[in-house]
Amino acid sequence: MRNLVQKVLDAGVVGAGGAGFPTYKKIDGMAEIVIANGAECEPLLCKDQILMQNYPAEIIKGMLEIMQHMQAKKGIIAIKGKNRKSIQALLSHLPANINIFEMDDVYPAGDEYEVVYHSTGRRIPAGGIPLQVGVVVQNIETLFNIQNAVNGIPVTHSILTVHGHVQTPLTTWFPIGMSYGDVLEIAGGATIDDFVLISGGAMMGHVVTDLSTPITRLSSGFIVMPREAKLSRRKSQSEQTFKRIGKSACDQCSLCTEMCPRYLLGYPIQPHLVMRSLLTTGEMSETLTSWAQACCECNICTLWACPEDLDPSNVCATTKRDLRKHDKWLSPEQLQNLTRDVHPLKEYRNVPTKRLTQRLGLGKFQNDAPFKSEKITAQLVTIPLQQHIGKPAIPVVQVGDKVQTGALIAKADSGGLSVPVHASINGTVKSVDDTIIIEKN
Repeated sequence: MRNLVQKVLDAGVVGAGGAGFPTYKKIDGMAEIVIANGAECEPLLCKDQILMQNYPAEIIKGMLEIMQHMQAKKGIIAIKGKNRKSIQALLSHLPANINIFEMDDVYPAGDEYEVVYHSTGRRIPAGGIPLQVGVVVQNIETLFNIQNAVNGIPVTHSILTVHGHVQTPLTTWFPIGMSYGDVLEIAGGATIDDFVLISGGAMMGHVVTDLSTPITRLSSGFIVMPREAKLSRRKSQSEQTFKRIGKSACDQCSLCTEMCPRYLLGYPIQPHLVMRSLLTTGEMSETLTSWAQACCECNICTLWACPEDLDPSNVCATTKRDLRKHDKWLSPEQLQNLTRDVHPLKEYRNVPTKRLTQRLGLGKFQNDAPFKSEKITAQLVTIPLQQHIGKPAIPVVQVGDKVQTGALIAKADSGGLSVPVHASINGTVKSVDDTIIIEKN
């Protein structure tokens, strides 16, 4: 019988928490502890809670599969204590070697480094991965997909929360490749005329204006917002604009650093110094920019801490890009040498989710986006071959081919990190390039 790694690879399972790292590679080893990350701290998004409430047995079975394969003796489900429905649903299925760790209702509780530190007391090395401290972390949807993989069911759908200015906020399974516009119609359409979609969450998500954009295995949901809302405008600023404003207006108050979750965990990240680098050149600038590398782009600095509405997060993100481009990326050993103890005031600088939601202009919306259990279909899907970290999948179908849901349409590239892609509807292949378009029969 094929082992779990092969089954997970064949099913096209990737990290559904946003990064999209191929799961088969992540579980190919040994660990002491497996953590199910159910913290879900992006305001208004609730797909993980819906999954835990409706599929608790499947999620725990997926977790047990990993634990057995990686020889882990302990499992932890990290979940915010406020989510009592999810906790109660899980409790009746918990085996003795898995327990629930209740987290505070703060942002970014779901950050992998935060989850590992709070639930185990272990700190991931700077620039490192959880496996270095004997831990592997999996998103809730990923665990559901792993259990499906064990049963030979590939990833063909993604569960999304659709919220904000829509007629009927909801959470449900959508076929991969369905357009954002079609997804929006399932929620009854937008209730405002001039809008944008914030895909992936208000804090770490990005603005989408093209409604033909397809959902992928990484999609978690979107929020419909007015184009002129403060949040929409801030997320739409060009690099030239946020750097120009940052260069002229930053007064080095350092609140971005003092509130940074990774800084509070002791990692070598200081956004205010990266902002200072906008004013400098040469060796001094290079020294300052290195303080961007440990940034996790959670946006606390930009959307919570900065009193002048500047954008330290994007300055750090573009600085990281440039550090890689110019071969100035520090090694994990160099980063670890700069790491300090956890800040003594860390627990007092947590950002309450409720207050953050108000600050983002989302307080008017109810947090609930109920589960829609009816099967969603699409007339047309545009399935990208690159939905994961690594090399894109290689097409195995041609224009005119008839395919069924779950059929292999692109195989993993054997020459590097890659996973296969499967059809998400029954239909006919209409186009094959960097995406595969399938039209329903």
